[in-house]
Amino acid sequence: MSDTILKTDVTVVGAGLVGLSAALAMHRAGHEVVLVDNQACQIPQQLENDTDWDQRIYAISPKNAQWLSDLGAWGLLDATRIGKMQSMEIWGDTGGKSLSLAAEDVNADDLGFIVEERVLRTALMQQVQACGIQTLFGNQCTLLTTTLEKATLTLENQQVIESKLLIAADGANSWVRRQQGIAVEEKDYQQTAIVANFITEKPHGNIARQWFRQDGATADGSTHCGILAWLPLPGNKISIVWSAPSQYADCLLALDAEAFTKEIIRAGNSALGELTIMGEAAAFPLVLKKAESLVQDCVVLAGDAAHRIHPMAGQGVNLGFRDVIDLIEAVGHRNPYQPINDKGLLKRYARVRKVDMFNMLTLTNGLYHLFESQNAVISKVRNWGLSATNQQSVKKMLVKNAIAL
Repeated sequence: MSDTILKTDVTVVGAGLVGLSAALAMHRAGHEVVLVDNQACQIPQQLENDTDWDQRIYAISPKNAQWLSDLGAWGLLDATRIGKMQSMEIWGDTGGKSLSLAAEDVNADDLGFIVEERVLRTALMQQVQACGIQTLFGNQCTLLTTTLEKATLTLENQQVIESKLLIAADGANSWVRRQQGIAVEEKDYQQTAIVANFITEKPHGNIARQWFRQDGATADGSTHCGILAWLPLPGNKISIVWSAPSQYADCLLALDAEAFTKEIIRAGNSALGELTIMGEAAAFPLVLKKAESLVQDCVVLAGDAAHRIHPMAGQGVNLGFRDVIDLIEAVGHRNPYQPINDKGLLKRYARVRKVDMFNMLTLTNGLYHLFESQNAVISKVRNWGLSATNQQSVKKMLVKNAIAL
């Protein structure tokens, strides 16, 4: 036990993907960093074989993949476990012609990359260790006091960390956010995301496939919006994310492996032939969370501590990475007399992030409500919209925007 005060420039709380990348980015920018997590974080166990795939899969934008490469982490990834998303096909709930978006429409190689959480976290942890960043793992945070000038964090082993800036990257139920009394806007989508991995009979062609569906959900036979995504993994493998009404999701999860697989094949119109499940399905409830403030004193929220959005746009972790990128950009503009926690700099960060968050929340909420509606007129409009979007000029604009994220 130690009650010695450890002084540093930046404390990062949370050693998930966003917290690890924040520690690396701050270190790369020349700041002394201490990374804290209540779990005894170690480099995750290596994956044993080709059928052992993490259920937690992320779609990483090309821009963020380059940023992770600049941090020294992307190059540590096993290339045989990175899926390439070179095009996307999207269907409305009435079937018909799909909306097709391709990277080659704008002379790009990829729309994004599909990476397992465990694999990416391993690379980030390896780089944190290689950079000699100080880590304090395995002790709960017990007390946090902040002023405009400093944050003082106490751990359960009585270790005290004093820093000029504290980055809260400790997840959707952020302890730091609660200690700061920052309110959260919350909305229950009444949906559950089911995730699972499959071996496919037919090659997926590096195409991500997404269906907006109207799925049976209640005893009275009413239907509600569901979104099914098939994401390409290396080889003949895919990761699926089915955001379904919670009651319907419970029915799906109660099925045995064979029956569940048949439902996935049916819902995806047998696009890739027969499927064979790898491992088990997992599920988590879908809730919108948005912190009312991203900055308080010298504390900054990032990642899920700041926002948690619907996975239909695949932008959750990308949004978190952009938090870190914009924070580095903001504090990088300080003059020699400004501290890293300068109020004006942090306000600039909050301003930029609120715009990005607003745009993404508007997109995801808009799509959710558009496809949730059972109104016949809205149904015609939304499916006509997908068809109309196949105009080449509109498609190019959408692809450019997706790659630029």
